[in-house]
Amino acid sequence: MYPVLFHLGPIPVESFWVMLLLGFLVALRVVRAEFRRLGYEPSWAYDFILYSYVGGLIGARLFLLTSAWDVFVRDPFEFLFSGSGWVWQGGVLGGAAAVIWGCRRKQLPVLIAGDVAGPAMAIGQAIGRIGCQLSGDGDYGTPTALPWAMSYPHGSVPTTELVHPTPLYEMMLYALIFAGLWRRRRRGYAPGAIFGLYLIATGAARFGVEFVRINPVVALGLTLAQWLSLASCALGIALYQRRWSARPADAGAVAH
Repeated sequence: MYPVLFHLGPIPVESFWVMLLLGFLVALRVVRAEFRRLGYEPSWAYDFILYSYVGGLIGARLFLLTSAWDVFVRDPFEFLFSGSGWVWQGGVLGGAAAVIWGCRRKQLPVLIAGDVAGPAMAIGQAIGRIGCQLSGDGDYGTPTALPWAMSYPHGSVPTTELVHPTPLYEMMLYALIFAGLWRRRRRGYAPGAIFGLYLIATGAARFGVEFVRINPVVALGLTLAQWLSLASCALGIALYQRRWSARPADAGAVAH
């Protein structure tokens, strides 16, 4: 594991933050390309990536408070700036809220922004999970004897036990989701359908991976992440069905 890649003088450059930045840069390219294809100003991509970045970081940390309040009370600085413990559902909700605010400023239909964001978020999450793997930030899974099991003795949250490398599972799943969304974006779906597919696919992926994660069960044998994943799937299905049944010519009128 490589929690710290190198030092700039006394400042450690952590792998988690490097991969997070790389993920946002790749997502930026995706958003620029989609804005250009759809006839919007490509430079808007910089604004929306900034909105989603700030909103996502705030949302992820706010959600973490629900399970790590004691860490925040003990060391607020470590809680805010550690590379471990980021909650993806909180990041998605925080980023979405910030993007909706940006849509109102730019007068961009929210559902079109969602369709642009879906593939960008998927590839950004895939790259971000590489950062989780490199840093060994505690996102790994339960003990296993499978041939590809890994230990994280030098991770930021170390373990010498062989466990499921769940960051790699999620990295591969999100990369596949990106590829699927990217291929489908030109198929004439009504606004909102691509984002609905993103919510369904990422929700299902996280729901499945949670069965080999070490997160605590909260109700009916499921973790908090699994309940949030089910909500994501339900919202995605509703959005996809509604938008699939709408005529593309009419969709723009209700997308604002």
